[in-house]
Amino acid sequence: MAIRKLSPETVVQMLKDNGILKVKLFDADQNTMTALAGSGIEVMVAIPNDQLAVMGDYNRAKDWVKRNVTPVGNEPFLTSYNGSFLNTTFPALRNIQNALNDAGVGDSIKATVPLNADVYSSPTDQAYPSSGRFRSDINDLMTQIVQFLSQNKAPFTVNIYPFLSLYGNDDFPFDYAFFDGAPQPVVDKGTGIQYTNVFDANFDALVSALKAAGYGDLPIIVGEVGWPTDGDRNANTGYAIRFYNGLLPRLVGNRGTHSTLAWLH
Repeated sequence: MAIRKLSPETVVQMLKDNGILKVKLFDADQNTMTALAGSGIEVMVAIPNDQLAVMGDYNRAKDWVKRNVTPVGNEPFLTSYNGSFLNTTFPALRNIQNALNDAGVGDSIKATVPLNADVYSSPTDQAYPSSGRFRSDINDLMTQIVQFLSQNKAPFTVNIYPFLSLYGNDDFPFDYAFFDGAPQPVVDKGTGIQYTNVFDANFDALVSALKAAGYGDLPIIVGEVGWPTDGDRNANTGYAIRFYNGLLPRLVGNRGTHSTLAWLH
């Protein structure tokens, strides 16, 4: 948390000066929204998880769209939430997108749900990306959501943090969290693809989960990716630099596995 916050106008100018044309906001702060208006920057505006329940009321959803135009929630299906948002997320998503459609902007503005990578996984006896499936406890719900996203030509949004693979897991191969080459690549027994980093493997597991649900052509946006610099033994500036030095050239050079390149937006 910054002690002296920069003004929204200053931040917007810094974004433009550095060629950053897409941002994600976690709420619809009016001052920030005003500063971004007309800037040419593409904005993803989130509805906080604690507001999902009220978005089950279509009139409330329409009112929100009038004031802000959106992801719905942020990682609402984390296992640590113990199902708190399972019954409110999809109704909120549906109402927000329908409100956008009714407002005549549904073709250009899409509602989506940024999800953590823990909504999918591979079974322990087939622990490779091509076996990726949505979590069994939310499989039906996820299928409903991806069907709705597909019907509205909206993207699937996922947050992937390779750092979390190391967090609390001493057995995870350390170099596999970065992009400069793991000593022993992980081979997918289903496809033969060799993975040298967990980001590509994680992403391709999502692609497999979407295919298994019948929506393999759904566009995917990585909403969040990064590396922390404090709070854990592996959270420091040196490792963050190593991570970004691998990630950013891959993004600029459009490098990755076939699945990653085909779906990543």
